[in-house]
Order: sequence, then structure tokens, then C-alpha cells
Amino acid sequence: MSEEKKMMIRSKDRDAILQSLRAGVTPKNGLQYIQVGRVKEVEALITDIDRIMDGGAAFRLVIGEYGSGKSFFLQLVRAIALKKGVVTLQADLSPDRRLYSTSGHARNLYAELTRNCATRAKPDGQALASVVERFITLAREEAKSQNCEVSNVIGTRLGHLSELVGGYDFAQVIEAYWIGFDNDNEVLKQNALRWLRGEFATKKEARDALGVRSIVDDSNVYDRLKLLSLFVKQAGYNGLLICLDEMVNLFKLHQKQSRTNNYEQILRMLNDCLQGTSDSMGFVMGGTPEFLTHPTKGLYSYQALQSRLADNRFAKTAGVTDYTTPVLHLVNLSPEELLVLLHNLRKVFASGDESRYLVPDEALSAFLTHCFKNVGEAYFRTPRTTIKAFIDFLSVLEQNPSLDWKTLLPSLKIEE
Repeated sequence: MSEEKKMMIRSKDRDAILQSLRAGVTPKNGLQYIQVGRVKEVEALITDIDRIMDGGAAFRLVIGEYGSGKSFFLQLVRAIALKKGVVTLQADLSPDRRLYSTSGHARNLYAELTRNCATRAKPDGQALASVVERFITLAREEAKSQNCEVSNVIGTRLGHLSELVGGYDFAQVIEAYWIGFDNDNEVLKQNALRWLRGEFATKKEARDALGVRSIVDDSNVYDRLKLLSLFVKQAGYNGLLICLDEMVNLFKLHQKQSRTNNYEQILRMLNDCLQGTSDSMGFVMGGTPEFLTHPTKGLYSYQALQSRLADNRFAKTAGVTDYTTPVLHLVNLSPEELLVLLHNLRKVFASGDESRYLVPDEALSAFLTHCFKNVGEAYFRTPRTTIKAFIDFLSVLEQNPSLDWKTLLPSLKIEE
């Protein structure tokens, strides 16, 4: 196979990347084609993932301005975790999805996380059933080798969960899934998955369907995530990584008490990870600088969090970055890195075929110069706008081959 064919990009991946970037969102696949820079930050998160795989815990806040690449970075970290055999859960916070609530908003967040459960074999989500099936397969193999009942193996493997909040019911639901599996009872299997995904609205409904006395509700979301982290290890995976983006929605809450309650949940997660009381579990949360440092509404308004999340003063004094603290500030892409990014986008647009490039190298430098003249240094501090404009630029050239890029570029408007 020639080197050129090795570098070819499938039309499906090409279209998904370009459509996502043009809409201002992060593509779920094909990140390897466009990733540039931030090597130290990526290495720091890889260290966190390795710690999760070793049975430890990790907690990171990824802080950056709007459009700086936070969501892209979180997706990249998620992709790395999947390749390393870690199960990932992913969700964006929103007005109806929070860490703490009394109106069902925390349960909504849990349901969204489990819907987006992903494994290496199913990176696009909806993988919770596959995780349960893998656990059942391992239990069947163990029961066969020991010449005993599968239910006994399930009880033994999940027995330690009974020490945790909701652990007994969790084990009972997994056993119910096995019974449904063994008896071709699809209704029982689906009810078990509904319970695991937090889709039962009342305890009575869950008791009638599965014989359990609890459900996922606002008060126990974090406890259920801890149960899932232990379960995925029993299913043969290397741990659980939970990716939460748009944390700024907590900053936007109008009621101070609501913000405080959510920040207390973050403190609980942070303490568990730092103190080692969580196993094989990690959190990566994306937020803006104001979400972190605002004195009255940000995380720093909660004293216990401020003391734990404050920058390393020695590193700050020395003008260096400490990549081991819970807060990871995304550094700006340099103009040189942004130029490499445009090279990558040009290659994606041409599906990896250099003979199909729409513009020469000089057009890339000219494009960045045009951006600088229009919006100043913001063009590389928050590259989202620049990327969208560049894709629009190439799209016009692709659809109008007679146009000269030198004629088109001056008319391209780019807003900060």
C-alpha cells in the first residue's frame, strides 16, 4: 500500500469533521487529523488516565475562554481513554442538567451521561448494554470453569458493592439482567438497563419491574457513578472517565444556594479523588475562567474549593506551569501552531490527497495575516472563529473553481 493511500481520509470522517467545525462544535471522530499543540496538557491527562487504570482516581478542571478549544481537548482526552480500554461517560451541563438538584435536573445529567456511555468498540455511545453483556460473559466463563451457577458468581463478584449506597440493588439489577438473558426475557433485560440508565421515575415502578427498592434520583447520582466505576472494572475494563463540559452553566445559576449546592458536589468529587477514596475513576470538567475565579459566583466564591484549586504560587513566581494541580489552564495556540492547524484542515478538505489541495501554502500564511488585521491576537487565542472562517473560505473555492483565492480573501469578513 502506498504512503498516499495510507493517508487518505474516508469521506464519512471528512464530512463529519468539516460539518462539526463549521457549526462551531467539536467532531467526535477524526480528531487525530487536526490535533495540534498542547503537548504538555495532553501528557498531563494521559498521566491521569494511567492513574485511573492503576486503580487510582483523578480530577481535572480544564479552563479556557469560549472558543479556545476546551471541548476539543475534552474529546481528545476521551478518545485517548477509550483507546486505553477505559469506559467514558460524557455530557454537557445545561439549565436542566446539573450536579445537584431537587427537581430532577441531576437525574437528567446522569441519564445523559449513561446514554453517552462509550467503549473502544462503541465510541459513539449507547455502550452500557455492551458493558453489562461483557460482565455477564465473564461471569458465565467463571461459572463454567468452577462448575457452579452464574448467579453465584455474580453475587460473589458484586458482593463488595453492598457496602456502598445503592450497591445491593445495583447487584440485584445485574442479576435480573442475567435472568432475562438466560431466559430470553427481553422485557426484563430492558428494565434492568432502564434502571441502570436512571430512567425509572418512581420507586414503585422499579419495584414492580425488578423487585428493587431504590432508583437513581437527584440525591444519589454521584453514588451511582461510583458504583459504575467499580462495575466496569469487574466487566474487564480499565476504569471510568467522566467528561463534563459547559460547567459555566453552574456559574449562570441565579440562586446562590443552588450554586453552592452544586459546588459542594464538586468539592465532594474533588476530595474523594485527592484522598484516594474513589477507585478507578476520574473527572474532567471544562469551564471558563470566570466559572473558576469569579469572586462571588465562581468556584473561588466557595472557600473550600478556592483553597484546593488555587494556582501553585512557586510555579507562578518562576513563570512556569505546574501540570499536576487539579486546574489545567489551556495555553493559547501559537501562530505557528495555528498555521499547522490550517495545513491539517486543508488536508482534511482534500481527503488527504495533496493533489486536490484548493490553495497553496502561501494562502495559509496570507489567511492568518488577514485574520490578524481583522481581529488582532484573538485569532489564535480563540481559534474557533478562525477555523470556521477558513472552512467557509475553502468551501467557496471548492464550489467555484474559477475564483482566485487572492481575490476572494480580502472580501472575507471575520468577526471576533
